[in-house]
Amino acid sequence: MIISIASGKGGAGKTTVATNLAHVLSQSSKKRVRLLDCDVEEPNAHLFLRPHLTRRETVTTPVPVIDEERCDYCGKCAAICRFRAIAVLGGKTILTFPEMCHSCGGCLLVCPHGAISETGRELGILERGRAGDMEFVHGRLRVGEAMSPPLITRVREHSESGDINIIDAPPGTSCPVITAMRRTDFILLVTEPTPFGLHDLRLTVGAVRLLEIPFGLVINRADMGDRKVYEYARSERIPILLEIPFDRAVAEAYSRGELFTEKLPEWERRFLELYERIENLLEKSSCVN
Repeated sequence: MIISIASGKGGAGKTTVATNLAHVLSQSSKKRVRLLDCDVEEPNAHLFLRPHLTRRETVTTPVPVIDEERCDYCGKCAAICRFRAIAVLGGKTILTFPEMCHSCGGCLLVCPHGAISETGRELGILERGRAGDMEFVHGRLRVGEAMSPPLITRVREHSESGDINIIDAPPGTSCPVITAMRRTDFILLVTEPTPFGLHDLRLTVGAVRLLEIPFGLVINRADMGDRKVYEYARSERIPILLEIPFDRAVAEAYSRGELFTEKLPEWERRFLELYERIENLLEKSSCVN
């Protein structure tokens, strides 16, 4: 089971839902539970789970290195690179731009003289550990680095079949989010009942439907704003699986970096019911397919 928790905008409550769901399941499920924080540009799940991190590794991505003694400046490598990471100037100079490289390896394949090799460019770090009974993995993108999908992919490689894997995806609908959501069993979208929440929810739903993955909705701060998110969910037949009210006790727990399911025991049952609803939707989806 791989559940990706996403939202169209930051601050909607995605990490709150991910950490509390993972914590509750780690306390009650017979399966191993793992939280994978794929919001590598601004990971913050560790602030709530306080894991004991035991392993740390540097993550790199391959980029081309040109041996100019073997290169005849034919330009085939530059022609195949759709990201313009290689340029040949005047038939006498070749330049590489590692920050623009997407590590596809096409330049190595087309070089007729074997003049291209690869070296690793640092993207960031990956850290692993435990938070109580839960396994924990997150990535931290190097400051100034723009290429987050390869690091997200490395974090996701630590999911295990047979376990419950909760992915805290980045906000938005761009490439990093798609990397975190694709090839998952279920996507849980978190939104809020505001005009901004509805606008970004529409974009996210469009992206999720392209992936053809079952999904449902959590509405955070559900008793503020207006009803347009509810009307949209009803018109699009999107199941609302959980509503979290704009509650002072919940907000205080969040501000202290605490899991509100620990401070408010009634919420433990509600998150268990959320997981049961996800399982039921997946069962119905498999029957239809």
